[in-house]
Amino acid sequence: MVSNKKNWLNAGIVLTLVVLANIASQYVYTRIDFTKEKRFTLSDKTKSILKKNEKPIVITVFLDGDLPAAFKRLQAATKDLLTDYRAYSDKEVKVIFTDPMSGLSAAEQDTAINQLFQLGVEPTNLNIKNDNGFAQKTIFPMAIVEAGEKHFPVKLLQNLNAEGSYEENINNSIQSLEYVFTSAIQKVLSGQHPRIGFTEGNGELSDLHLNDAIKSLSDSYEVGRVNLNLIDRSGLDKLKLLVIAKPQKEFTEAEKYKLNYFVMNGGRVVWCIDQVSADLDSLKGKTEQLAFNRKLNLDDMLFIYGARVNYNLIADANCAEIPLAMGGSQGQIQMAPWVYYPLLMPDTAVALVKNIDGIRSEFVSTVDTIGVKGIRKKVILRCSPFNKVFNAPKMLSLQMVAEQPDPRDYASVPQATGVLLEGVFPSVFLNRELPAGIDEAYPLPAVAKPSKMVVIADGDVFKNQVSSRDGSAFPLGFDRYTQRNYGNKALLLNIADYLSNDDNLIELRNKEVKIRLLDKARLRNEKLQWQLVNILVPLLLLISFAIFQHYYRKHKYAR
Repeated sequence: MVSNKKNWLNAGIVLTLVVLANIASQYVYTRIDFTKEKRFTLSDKTKSILKKNEKPIVITVFLDGDLPAAFKRLQAATKDLLTDYRAYSDKEVKVIFTDPMSGLSAAEQDTAINQLFQLGVEPTNLNIKNDNGFAQKTIFPMAIVEAGEKHFPVKLLQNLNAEGSYEENINNSIQSLEYVFTSAIQKVLSGQHPRIGFTEGNGELSDLHLNDAIKSLSDSYEVGRVNLNLIDRSGLDKLKLLVIAKPQKEFTEAEKYKLNYFVMNGGRVVWCIDQVSADLDSLKGKTEQLAFNRKLNLDDMLFIYGARVNYNLIADANCAEIPLAMGGSQGQIQMAPWVYYPLLMPDTAVALVKNIDGIRSEFVSTVDTIGVKGIRKKVILRCSPFNKVFNAPKMLSLQMVAEQPDPRDYASVPQATGVLLEGVFPSVFLNRELPAGIDEAYPLPAVAKPSKMVVIADGDVFKNQVSSRDGSAFPLGFDRYTQRNYGNKALLLNIADYLSNDDNLIELRNKEVKIRLLDKARLRNEKLQWQLVNILVPLLLLISFAIFQHYYRKHKYAR
């Protein structure tokens, strides 16, 4: 009797603890993350945004239904992440997973696709292998975040690696999930979409060469072209970021005055400057070409802000390759290293460029920083330690590709090619007369607002290549000749986020999630072995436990 009462008491205590634990879990959320990269832990920035939220949020994810294995992994990662969002938000976060094509006829599917396209939800067509060969399936690796009357589309499949496999792109997408959802939530809650302007009118890169840069930024920002000669003060006040990409004509004092007004009022600027005029296309068909200094009338402005782009060219043994016609009846093309196309290395100690691949550049110069009070300076891009710096003017020839760089001649220190400047910038036009061409008042604040800018000594760093076949634009950073993908697009997106977003979500974009994929070669060789292990080991364990239990009971009751 005493033993039975004790057993019932213990059972009651255990049951009570389980009930109390379930009740507590409704109010207190916690989890223990044992992963090395903390993939299941939300950043403090995300938690802060969710806790400050005062509006109910609805997140509709269109990644559902019969999916390939890789996309099921993306779906599972999305579900897990949004579960944490629901737990940390002070207001309700409703999450809906749906397949928009489920149960619809062909005509109804076309209508649904058009309706979703109007909302910014774009489909992806996949070729899925089955018993009859391949079948095409339309899926929507996207979501919509809604709060109040605002909504924002979210791309779950990032396609950062243009030539990579789905597995690689899925991994990149999983790494970016927290950033894309937190950024979207921030935009629908604030109702703000920062405006980014690419300048034109001074010989900058064309819309075609900036096609992918503008398209990539348009997912999160309002992006367009800006002519400094035509824009007025109200237009400048609406902009958050200006990108000056490879100007080739001299800036007037009036244009510089507007730029200075923009910076003094907290506007951010990305300077992509070629101080030396050199172009590979101009070398084709010629024995030599003189690379000469380009006059842009920006030296005094950049000097006062704290940077100087030098009139020189870097030759680097760590460089990209260019196609060369080798002649012959079939017109053979051979790839050859071109030392004037250095591969720039991001400084991993700076959050702005952390986890970014090498940057492809063309005819890049060095950048010096100038001591300016109140300005913090960080070098973000450097060439390799195997470089030589040539002052302009410099004679160039394609015959140089036949010269093998001697490591002893190229041994040097890494040269700075890109810098980040932050702080309160001094006015370029302090105590100067109003330049000609300024027809309206541009009042400057008594104390300039804090601002940021990036100076890169290469005008082509954000230029995409163009197909010679149909004139279409390739993804930014993708080299169509070598089929390699460089980090230029990631650099652009990071810079845009860092300069235009005061909440600094850059740490979310730099989050790294390592996916431990199976070794397919080893899987084929050891398939039978692991099949036997998975079948026999559980059976042997079960039999061993049964034998142990039999003899244990026999021994126990024999006593």
